Formats: sequence, C-alpha cells, structure tokens
Amino acid sequence: MPQSPPQSKRDLRGSALGLVSTRSFPAIVGVADMMLKTSGVTLIGYEKIGDGYCCAIVRGGITDVRLAVSEGASMAAEFDQLVTKAVIPRPLPNLEVVLPISDRFHHFLQQEGHSRLSKLAVGLVETRGFPAMVAAADMMLKTADVQLAAYEKTGAGLCTAIVRGRVADVSMAVEAGMYEAERVGELHAVMVIPRVLDELEHTLPTASCWLDRPLEMPVNFEQRVAEPELVEMPNFQELRRERQEPVPIERMPVEPRSDARNASPFPEVWERDIEVESETIEDEDT
Repeated sequence: MPQSPPQSKRDLRGSALGLVSTRSFPAIVGVADMMLKTSGVTLIGYEKIGDGYCCAIVRGGITDVRLAVSEGASMAAEFDQLVTKAVIPRPLPNLEVVLPISDRFHHFLQQEGHSRLSKLAVGLVETRGFPAMVAAADMMLKTADVQLAAYEKTGAGLCTAIVRGRVADVSMAVEAGMYEAERVGELHAVMVIPRVLDELEHTLPTASCWLDRPLEMPVNFEQRVAEPELVEMPNFQELRRERQEPVPIERMPVEPRSDARNASPFPEVWERDIEVESETIEDEDT
C-alpha cells in the first residue's frame, strides 16, 4: 500500500481552517501542541497581532479541525488565556492567497538547518518588560541544566524566554524563572511542553547559534580541465639503424711549424736513407 505523505507535504488547498487566539505566546504554543496531539491536523504557524495576542492556525479535514479547535480552546480557557476561536469548513481561494493560512506559510516559518536542541522539552516564561525576562532567563540557566534557545516579543511589553532541556531540568528552571520574574517585574504566563512533535518544532523560534547548516561545496562550472599534451613517439627502427652504423673518428689537426716552407715532407730518418741511396747511385755511374 502506498504510504501517505507527511503532514508538511500535503496539499492543504480546500481543507478546513481552524483558529484559536490567546493572550500570550506560551499559551498559544501549549494550545498548538494540544491540537496536534489530539487530531490529525497540520500546524500552519502563528499570527501575532500585537498587545500579546497570538493565534494558532491549523488545517485539515473538517472533523479533525473541529476536534483540534475544541480541545485547544478548552486548554486556553483553563489558563484564562482564551480570546476567541473559529472553524471555517471551506475557505475560498481568494482567502488562501491573501491571508497566511495556506501551506506556504508553514514552509516559510521552517528554520533553515538542523537545530541541536531538537527533541528536547520546551519551557516558556513570559514577562511584561524586558528586564524581568532577562532576569528570569538568567535564573533558569543558573538553576538547572537547560539552554536558552530564543526569545519572542509579542507587543504590549510582553517578552517570552524559551529554554530547552530534559523534562526535569526544564520544570525546575521554569519554576525558578517564575519567582525571579515576579521579584524583578511582572510575570504574565508560563508553559512546559515535555514532548515536542516535529510539526511544533518547525514553528518554534530558535537562535542562529543553535542551527547546524549544511556546508556548501563551492563548484566552479567555468573551470576547464587542461588536457594532456600529445607527445610523438620516436621511430625505434631508425634509432636501431643509427646505433649499428660505425661512428666516424675525427682526426686532430696538426699545427704547421714555423719553417714550413723549407721543411721536408719526410721524417729525418727517411731523409738520411735517401741521401745514402743517392750517393750509392752516383758511385755506380762513375
């Protein structure tokens, strides 16, 4: 049987639309986690409209969307964070093109690269005022073995510190951060998510220092490889023939004497023999 594509790869055009709005960023992350774990919906992302108001957007079948919105709204109401909710069975194409409610928005929110904090529990502490958030983040890091993943601003002075780590460490850190935020400023909301799904992981903000991007290999397409130069092989038959022929011996030139005009072309011994023979011939004639 062919396997169904993952939720992030499905074509969501024409599917039902579900929206749940809360008053804080930690609450909307918890609501999104509840909707994903309740039914088979796809989390498109969040829409932050200011003054701390955030909206979670999901798509899927009408039954799944109704169930997800109902459970998410119930959870937000328990924390007194629910603002409003809505289910739209068949959104028109014009609505999908203009508003950030299609699968394009989901892919746009995905982080580039793999996060080293993936698959870890999430802790969120929201304060009113930046100093209170910094103090809470510092106390969380000093209390337990957690990492500050990122922070989020949603308007109206609301800031959220996001930490990642093991469930026990995150719970301890969030508790310490709550007390520190109340001591310095105003605590607004908190949330702990023990197990994070991939759909939710893609929508959580992560600082660039925790992202491992793949290395790009530089490729120069204009580079030309030099072909080896062809060398003519020697004629071995001619070389063998030249080796067999005798090599002529060059004679050294003889330097002429200073009395070259009067010198005899014969050696001195030969001259003496010639004189003796000439005398013998003269005696015979006489």
